[in-house]
Amino acid sequence: MNLYDIGFTEDLSDFVKDTVPSNFSIARVTQEHRERYVVSDGNNEFEAEITGNLRFSANSRADYPAVGDWVAITTYDADQAIIHKILPRKSILERQAIGKSGEIQIISTNIDVAFIIQSINNNFSINRLERYLTICYSANIEPVLVISKIDLSTEKEIQDAIINLKKRDRKVKFILLSNMTLEGLDQILNFIQTGKTYCVVGSSGVGKSTLINNLLKKNILKTGHISHSTNKGRHITDHRELFVLENGGIIIDTPGMKELGMTDNIEGIKTTFQDILNISLMCKFPDCKHINEAGCAVIEALNNGAVDKHSYDNYQKIQKEQERFQTTVAEKRKKDKVFGKMIKNYYKVKRKEY
Repeated sequence: MNLYDIGFTEDLSDFVKDTVPSNFSIARVTQEHRERYVVSDGNNEFEAEITGNLRFSANSRADYPAVGDWVAITTYDADQAIIHKILPRKSILERQAIGKSGEIQIISTNIDVAFIIQSINNNFSINRLERYLTICYSANIEPVLVISKIDLSTEKEIQDAIINLKKRDRKVKFILLSNMTLEGLDQILNFIQTGKTYCVVGSSGVGKSTLINNLLKKNILKTGHISHSTNKGRHITDHRELFVLENGGIIIDTPGMKELGMTDNIEGIKTTFQDILNISLMCKFPDCKHINEAGCAVIEALNNGAVDKHSYDNYQKIQKEQERFQTTVAEKRKKDKVFGKMIKNYYKVKRKEY
């Protein structure tokens, strides 16, 4: 294998020729374990860590390498490497960091398509799906819904889920899957193209790792299940990892996500809730919040049934989360600016004293 077998492109090749010193090698991050990484050049894998300079210049965790990143490295010993630089990212799949307001957590990078896995028996939620769609569209990543565990549901339950899905979102592609009978697996394989990068996201216990095992035709990843007592999935995958499939597609497994907080990227919400945004153009006031304003076209459409109530509520909730995130980021920048001035004045006074 070579770099192109793990997703390298001609655009990246041109960038490397123009900007990366010749004494650096190029590799892709295939595993992330806190601040330790595994990188691959297509032929060899190396355990890697970042340089002190890269660590020092990082403004947040979003500036650290993530699975899917292309990086400039130097190697030492037989299997050790130092990461010096992260190459420009084609796409960034991200969410708000859990318990850290105003901070971003990168799920994976340089993704072409995200398979959003929801099990039909107890995890299927269009509200949650709309959150995944929002973060995918924000990153210019194509989303594909995979409705798993169809072997555990009746035909009526499956059809009811599809009907509800189409009421709320007629754009998203979906595939019905059973990891037990393998129904739907061929559809997923046919969707995956050589050289493209895909990631699998969803809650714990919905069948993400089992799907990847089936795609790889090997039991590489540990698998869990939904607890009968709590109705929640167990966290089995504890890190992100990249794999190359037999057909040349590249797929990334991710840990289960209980929370999916929004960041400040507003482009995704425009695509996810396009129907609502289109109607909002007819509102009387351009700054209409679509709550109780006079002349609000969205409220009128909601009252006459043209807008789904659940979708409207979810739209308002996600939008408020984004506004809170933006406010928090602005407040942090203001505090950092004030602190920076204090430090500058402190050293200014010290220089005068000497």
